[in-house]
Amino acid sequence: MKQLMVFCFLSILLFAEQNYTNALIKENSPYLQQHAHNPVDWYPWGEEAFAKAKKENKLIFLSIGYSTCHWCHVMEEESFVDEMVAQLLNDHFVSIKVDKEEYSHIDKKYQKRYREVYGKRGGWPLSVFLSPHKEIFHMATYIPKEEGYGSKGLLHLLSYFIKLKEKPKDFSQAILKYKNKKNVQGLRRTIHTKIIDKVLDDIEKQFDTQHGGFARHPKFPEASKVDLLLDIYKLKHNQKAFTMAA
Repeated sequence: MKQLMVFCFLSILLFAEQNYTNALIKENSPYLQQHAHNPVDWYPWGEEAFAKAKKENKLIFLSIGYSTCHWCHVMEEESFVDEMVAQLLNDHFVSIKVDKEEYSHIDKKYQKRYREVYGKRGGWPLSVFLSPHKEIFHMATYIPKEEGYGSKGLLHLLSYFIKLKEKPKDFSQAILKYKNKKNVQGLRRTIHTKIIDKVLDDIEKQFDTQHGGFARHPKFPEASKVDLLLDIYKLKHNQKAFTMAA
């Protein structure tokens, strides 16, 4: 009798947990399958989701993660099983789940944009908010349900974005601002990298691969050039720089 009661209890729990089923149930990805019974009406990456957003003039919430990601699970437990969050997303957004292991090129695209905007690495989950026409207007990594960890809560952000979209002029400005947004420090690092690559390329053209040294005869020690190559090696771990300096 006791075993029967335990079985019934577990069955009720299982039924409760699987009270919802969304489009991810048809996917092969273990990560997407983990979200197949969320109350959030998730879609996999594909034309169906984007066509729906465009046709219904809905915002897009893109969430990128992978099956063993700790903060991905935390965000699911806090937000994606929450009825209030699900209702806001289902009523006003088309929600798309992406497994970074399955669509690495999609992940790289948005991680790159995150670095350009914030000047630092992104991470997972990566949370991207887009217009019905796939224009980014906000990005974040893990977002708590309520305000915390130095971040606005997801409930607050969703409500704010819904209201923002109702003001076409302000919404267009937000999209344009984000489109042109670049982190100054990140931009400087990009510029520095380009300068280093150019310097290294110029030195490589002067390098005598057969006898060593730089330029043609007569050759003289060029300590400043060797020091520069060693600095480049330390900074970028560039083996060519080390070989020319040795």
